[in-house]
Amino acid sequence: MNLPLFVSLDGPKGTGKTTLLEAVTKLLRADDKKVIRLCERKSDPFRAGTMILVNQLARSPGEDLEWEICERFAQSRAWISQHVLTRQPRDSIILIDRWYPSEAAFRRMIPFADILQLNLDRNVRVPDLHVGVVTDPDISWARAAARRRGLSSTVIHTLQEHAACTHAFERAIADHGWVCCRNDGSLEQATMQVVSAINRVLGSAREGSV
Repeated sequence: MNLPLFVSLDGPKGTGKTTLLEAVTKLLRADDKKVIRLCERKSDPFRAGTMILVNQLARSPGEDLEWEICERFAQSRAWISQHVLTRQPRDSIILIDRWYPSEAAFRRMIPFADILQLNLDRNVRVPDLHVGVVTDPDISWARAAARRRGLSSTVIHTLQEHAACTHAFERAIADHGWVCCRNDGSLEQATMQVVSAINRVLGSAREGSV
């Protein structure tokens, strides 16, 4: 491949993305693959200003404000695409925690089709593989409740809201053909599913370059 393989893991809160990312990273590195772990939140230089707007949205929901937030996130991803992703080794696999698919779960008034087009228009890099990580809402809600930081969500505060978030994301997975990783069962099973999907994309890329 001319660029590093870019893989996004997205999904609702409490589905175990971070734990899954760690397990996937460990398994890929054990296979002598070069893995770069990134997090959209930590790579975004404009995050503080955007989160001020997200907090305003939580207090006073409105479509115009939500669209402004979508634009700011797209701007941030365009910056990350240009200034972070391009600096990674070409023979690496980039695993990023959240990218624009996550908006399918967390945006309420703006259709995801509009958000997707916004990101494409801003030249946000399209992942080579989208992985949507989901669980039954009751399971992820209970997992989040057991964590010290809880759900740690600005916009979701009830199980009903969390369930709506999960179902919206599951619809987006089906509509856009993303890889659906159900993380209800063993971590090993979910890890193998994601690693197998990554290896399939790598194999297809090698065949295409021959």
